[in-house]
Amino acid sequence: MPYTVMPCRPGAHRPGRPSRARPGRHRLLLTALLLFTAALGLGPLGAEHATAATNLVQNPGLEVLDGPARFPRCFEKSGWGDNDFSFAVTDDAHSGSRAVRIQLTRRGDGDRKTMMLENSCAPLVTPGHQYDLSFWYKSTTPDVAFTLFRHDTTQGWVYWTDLKTLPQAAGWTRTEVRTPVIPPHTDQVTWGGALYGVGTLTTDDYAMTDATVLADPDPCTAGGTGPECRGRWTVQSVDSPVRAIHSVLLHTGKVLLIAGSGNDRAAFAAGTFKTTLFDPATGTYTDIPTPQDFFCAGHVQLPDGRVLVVGGNKDYASPDGSVGYKGLRTSYIFDPAQNKYVRANDMLAGHWYPSATEMGNGDVVALGGLGEDSAGTVVNEHFSYAQNKWLPMGEAKQAWSFWGLYPSMILLQDGRLFYTGSHVFGPGLPGTGASVYDYDAGTISEVPGLRKKDERDESMSVLLPPAQDQRVLTMGGGNHTVSPDANRLVDLIDMKAGSPGYVPAPDLPQGHYTDGSPQTGAQGKVYVSAVILPDGKVLETGGALHTYREDPVFEASLYDPATNTFQAGLATDPVPRTYHSSSTLLPDGRVLSIGNNPGDGSFDQRVSIYEPPYLFKGDRPQITSVASTRWTYGSSQRITVDKPVVKASLIRPAAVTHSSDPNQRYVDLPMTVDGNTVDLSLTSNPNLAPPGWYMLSVVDANGVPSVAKWVRVGSEGQVAAARVQSFADELKASGQSTSATDGMSGMSGMSGMNGMNGMAHGTAHGTAHRHTGVKVAEGYDGCDHAYGRINQCVPWTFPKMPRADRCAWLLARGYGRLAVHGRDRHHLDRDGDGTACGKGDLGRR
Repeated sequence: MPYTVMPCRPGAHRPGRPSRARPGRHRLLLTALLLFTAALGLGPLGAEHATAATNLVQNPGLEVLDGPARFPRCFEKSGWGDNDFSFAVTDDAHSGSRAVRIQLTRRGDGDRKTMMLENSCAPLVTPGHQYDLSFWYKSTTPDVAFTLFRHDTTQGWVYWTDLKTLPQAAGWTRTEVRTPVIPPHTDQVTWGGALYGVGTLTTDDYAMTDATVLADPDPCTAGGTGPECRGRWTVQSVDSPVRAIHSVLLHTGKVLLIAGSGNDRAAFAAGTFKTTLFDPATGTYTDIPTPQDFFCAGHVQLPDGRVLVVGGNKDYASPDGSVGYKGLRTSYIFDPAQNKYVRANDMLAGHWYPSATEMGNGDVVALGGLGEDSAGTVVNEHFSYAQNKWLPMGEAKQAWSFWGLYPSMILLQDGRLFYTGSHVFGPGLPGTGASVYDYDAGTISEVPGLRKKDERDESMSVLLPPAQDQRVLTMGGGNHTVSPDANRLVDLIDMKAGSPGYVPAPDLPQGHYTDGSPQTGAQGKVYVSAVILPDGKVLETGGALHTYREDPVFEASLYDPATNTFQAGLATDPVPRTYHSSSTLLPDGRVLSIGNNPGDGSFDQRVSIYEPPYLFKGDRPQITSVASTRWTYGSSQRITVDKPVVKASLIRPAAVTHSSDPNQRYVDLPMTVDGNTVDLSLTSNPNLAPPGWYMLSVVDANGVPSVAKWVRVGSEGQVAAARVQSFADELKASGQSTSATDGMSGMSGMSGMNGMNGMAHGTAHGTAHRHTGVKVAEGYDGCDHAYGRINQCVPWTFPKMPRADRCAWLLARGYGRLAVHGRDRHHLDRDGDGTACGKGDLGRR
């Protein structure tokens, strides 16, 4: 009787639903399989001649069948979802006498695929290595994805990524890809072609070989301290001519530095608004006429490379507290072809400190910030790229929710938005502090696990490389209202998990202060910058201990998503980078850092450029040609290089301010390598790579990246049909979702918000929504509520005068004695009795 290996059940590969195989049984199966093949005189399945790379796939030609199942040994019928399908072993083979054909006659959702069994049949892998995967196929449809799963030693089998989309092929065609670097705790992978459209897919002759080229020993592991280990900062000889509040990298390679009034009331009063265009190649600046105050506006690149500017500052807060900051309704588009701002139509509401996120179809959703009445804006804005305008009420979908100021809203692979919990000013939103927002459905579902969610002011969140992994890191933060020491917390979330939740990651490394004293205990950073680099790591730099722009911290590190570790001890920017600072990746792999706005109202306009360690580790690979700079979704794109490379990526150019760039992302490009010719596979899912200009980079085995080439993803008018893996299903079924017509009743207990008195409640009969905004928390209004009664407004910034004269200035304006509720940051309680501007404080020097 022939030995039978029972296949795993169909659908075992559904993401978030790993099969629970029994290791003991797998070892028995492997032993029996080896005895069986030896008895037949076959030797180990998949064995190749010594002169060829070892094929790690068992039964690669599908020739050996199981007895009862009559399906190729070590392979299974896999898939999930609502579809009608059939599997068949056919003699229409590429080689030998057997292949497997899948047919879909109806598809609601999901896919069907032939893959290696999730047991000892699955190929073994080594973390840190890369593998070339290939098979031969024929298909009657282009709806086929090369999909990959991995076995995590702690989580079990999990979906990893789609490596490429396969073109329709009437005759036998070979497809090959190179995996990303195998992450830690991964010991096996399984993979194959996934059919997700009506038609047939036939596969044969699978192969997997180790493609890793071992790099030279790393001198930094032996205690090296040179620039190849720490990198190098250089302060530029020419300062920025503007107070750069915003940094936007254009596809021309130049950086748009927007100041508006630059947090300068005198400039605002004079109507002096500024923008400059910095050319990193020459170190020169070009002034750009600026029509309105874009101080604390939102911004995002459109698919054609223009920059959409959202709102800005209509007016500063008044010193007496009667009026807070006001947001503009106006909107402009910066056109790099003309180097000028062009006015768009007005938005539905004003926005000061709004976020703007590009969606998979090229449209932009903007939300959050303060309105024209200084209240928290609850109105969503929707910019239609096709119509080149903001949509009117009734077309822009509403949840009537206040999202705070600069809420970090990251587009997920299924088209929903992830609010990470990073924001600006004051406490976090109520509930868990993080949530998933379905813009189309109008539902909001809480996500658990974010630690100290009320101390994430001026933290930074980043969608980790590669975007296909759907993992988000949130680091640092504080609370502008009560101003505790900033924290060093780092939280990580996997948005592909069945029930995603933040888990603790390693703490931020600690640095030192201006006087050289080290950080201690739990001291961390606000105003932190996080920049995705072309080697797949994240540079974190800059920051301060307190949210009121004091106590800069000198520290920088590299976070490695593959190992979930920080490399501490990098060279540090010699210029303090606190409030209104930002860092931006340049096309040549360097990082630009700019801005610093201390509490005395000054602005440091020096510019620093960082050369990461990879720029000191040997000659850089070069992209010698790019067949096309216009890339359509699901396509294969050919480039040539001058030396072997191990990975390629697209990085979206930065549009950053206030530790916020929700559109920042790194998209992995699986490779097919033939000498110096490399074919790159672009995802078919526009939610993973929203249309627009990207920096294309390749990296060699030493981790050294090329200078980037610019390519445009998504040809004009093309929006691909997204193939989306099922994930986070429990969010929809959790009972935590809130519909748009329900408003956000769970927010009524928001600390400092005094209810949601502007929240809208409509009806199915078309009753108009009220959207007058919400009363914002302390600290949003330009007042320092650490002194006096809640209805008093001690200004954050005093006119220039000796500290000893501040109390007299306040008393002349009727303030009187003020209780001190927190740190005496303005030095008004000079005798230390807990009362500011009392008798013992007047005239003290």
